[in-house]
Amino acid sequence: MAKLTQGSQSQIELTIVPTPTIRTIATKNNQHSLLIVVVRRIKESLRSILSRFHAGYFRISLSLGGQALLWKTLIEPIDVDDTDTVRHVLRMFHPTAFLALWFLALVTLILLSFLYVLRCLFFTKMVKVEFLNHVGVNYLFAPWISWLLLLQSAPFVAPKEVSYLVLWWIFAVPVVALDVKIYGQWFTKGKKFLSTVANPTSQISVIGNLVGAQAAANMGWKECAVCLFSLGMVHYLVLFVTLYQRLSGGNRLPAMLRPVFFLFFAAPSVASLAWASIAGAFDTASKMLFFLSLFFFTSLVCRPALFKRSMRRFNVAWWAYSFPLTVLALASTEYAQEVKGGIANVLMLLLSALSALVAICLTVFSLLNPKMLLPDNDPIASLHIDSPIS
Repeated sequence: MAKLTQGSQSQIELTIVPTPTIRTIATKNNQHSLLIVVVRRIKESLRSILSRFHAGYFRISLSLGGQALLWKTLIEPIDVDDTDTVRHVLRMFHPTAFLALWFLALVTLILLSFLYVLRCLFFTKMVKVEFLNHVGVNYLFAPWISWLLLLQSAPFVAPKEVSYLVLWWIFAVPVVALDVKIYGQWFTKGKKFLSTVANPTSQISVIGNLVGAQAAANMGWKECAVCLFSLGMVHYLVLFVTLYQRLSGGNRLPAMLRPVFFLFFAAPSVASLAWASIAGAFDTASKMLFFLSLFFFTSLVCRPALFKRSMRRFNVAWWAYSFPLTVLALASTEYAQEVKGGIANVLMLLLSALSALVAICLTVFSLLNPKMLLPDNDPIASLHIDSPIS
C-alpha cells in the first residue's frame, strides 16, 4: 500500500504494510491441523492402553521390588565375626548397582500407579468389573505389596524413622481394607464363596498381609506384625486346603495365567521371612515354611507341561515367574545366614542367580516386545466393559 506525503520539499513516502499471504495462512492451518492430529492420536493411544491395562501389570513392580530387597540383603554389612566367605564376596558388589535397581523399581511403580489412577478416572466401569472378577480382584493387592517392598529396601529411609511409619500406614491400610472385603465374603453370606472363586492368584492377598507384617516387624511394631501375620496365615491355611481339593473354582484359571502357579511357593517363602522378622531369627518355624516352599518349587519345576500353553507367546503373565523366585531366594539367603553351611550357601547362590536371570530376561523381552505386553486376548482385560475417555 502506497501513501503520498507532501511537505516543504516535495517528497513521496512509500509505506509498505505487510498483509498475510496465502502461503502464510496455509502454513498456519497446516500446523493447526497437524496439532489436532497429534493430540487425537495421543488420546487414542492412551485410550487403547488404559482399556487393556489392569492391576495384573503390577507383577512387574512386584518383581523389581523383590529384586531390590534381595540385593539389599545380599550386600548389606555383616558382623565382623561372620566367617562366611560367600557372603563376604557378595558384599563386594558396588552399591551403585543396587541404587540403580531400586530407582528403576521406583520409577516403574510410579508409572504403573499413574496409569492405573487414570484408568480409575476414565474407565471406572472396567475397574469395577476387575474388582468383581475372581482373578482381577487379587491383583489389587499388588501395588500396595510393591510399595511395601520398596519401603523395606529403601536406601534412604530407616525403619525407626517417622517417615517409614507414615508410609507403612499409607501402604498397609489398603491391604487390610481389601482383606475385610474379600475375606469377609468368604465366611459370610456373600455372593462369592471360596470354593467357587479360589484360584492360585488368591494367595496374593495372603502375601499382602505377610509383607505388611514383615515391614511392621522391621520397625519394632511386633503387635501389628503378629496381627497381620496371623490374619494372613489363617486364611492361607483355608485357601491352601481349598486349592488342594481342586474344586470347581480352581479350574476357572485361563491357560495363559498358569505362571501364577508359582505363587504356591511364594506364600510360604514370604511367611518364613515375616516370621523371622517377628521372632528375630530364622528359627524352626521359618525353616519349616522355607522347606515347604522348596517342595512346591520342586514340584512345579518337575512339571513343565503345565506351563507349555502359557509359554507359546510372550505376555505380561510371564512376570508371574519372577517374584516367587525372588522371595524364595530371599528366604534361602536368611536360611544360609542362620545355618552357615556349604549346601545352604550353594542353594542361596543358585536361587539368587536364577531369580536375577529370570528378572533380566523378562526385562529384555519386555523392552524388545512392548506391543506384546498389551495383547488383545488378555484373559483379564477381555472381561472388561469398554468406557471411552470423555
